[in-house]
Amino acid sequence: MTGVRVHCPESLEEATSLLGELDDAMVYSGGTAIQIMRKQGLLLAQHYVDIGRISGLRDLTATSDDLTVGALVPLRRMEKDPQVRRHAPLAAEAYGQAAHPRIRNTATSGGNIAYADHRLDPPTSLVVLDATVHLASTAGTRNVPIREFFTDFQKTAVEHGELITAITVPRQPDGARGSFTKLLSLGESDWPCASAAVLAVPDGDIVEIRLGLGAVAPTTVYLTFDITPDMDEQQAVDAAVDIANSAMDPIADVRGSAAYKAHLGRVAVEEAVRRSLKELPRD
Repeated sequence: MTGVRVHCPESLEEATSLLGELDDAMVYSGGTAIQIMRKQGLLLAQHYVDIGRISGLRDLTATSDDLTVGALVPLRRMEKDPQVRRHAPLAAEAYGQAAHPRIRNTATSGGNIAYADHRLDPPTSLVVLDATVHLASTAGTRNVPIREFFTDFQKTAVEHGELITAITVPRQPDGARGSFTKLLSLGESDWPCASAAVLAVPDGDIVEIRLGLGAVAPTTVYLTFDITPDMDEQQAVDAAVDIANSAMDPIADVRGSAAYKAHLGRVAVEEAVRRSLKELPRD
């Protein structure tokens, strides 16, 4: 990158110190989004803090309760790693549909959420799974629930001087079944017009439905409701579509009008809910 200064800290302490001292610094990890935005003239930062040399940020560890995903773990690993497929299969499915393999091999888990585009695929699954984002700065560390992380259109809870270090994803509840649906209007690897991640979580006679919506509002949307014993599948689907529809506020662009995207959003929710319900264990 010409005309800018790239800093390559060797430690987390050095990186956060740089971010705190520099007014116009951006974190550089996989670089997929930054390179595109610079070519489009959308980024004017003069300092980039390349965190590629910092130890531990590529670690992916699993316990009986959750997964901890380092900020530099590639999207492709989230798609393919057996630990992710075993502990959080819905996340693996959503990560596996982001862009195309070349991008997924380069783009990072931390960079993906830092980019904060409302059309991104992984965040829909992360809000459904109740993930937590870990941040570090010279003042210390703090944890932000992913459901509170995306604050507005392309804005996050990351403050000046902070760096995303990891994402913790709770283990998918026993007996729960998930599904991710993504609908596009242009090329196969293009941004979606609408996407929906659904997790059906049984609890006795009640089934909690968790919905994560992408591309149909300025930020990733999280919604939830319960299916009661007196509801059949069609009633459950209708309830999901109604709840999702009330939260949609699509942004019209070359991929379609707001009305078209809202329609595809309803279709995505219906498809994802039906698939999740069909896969639930039966007594």
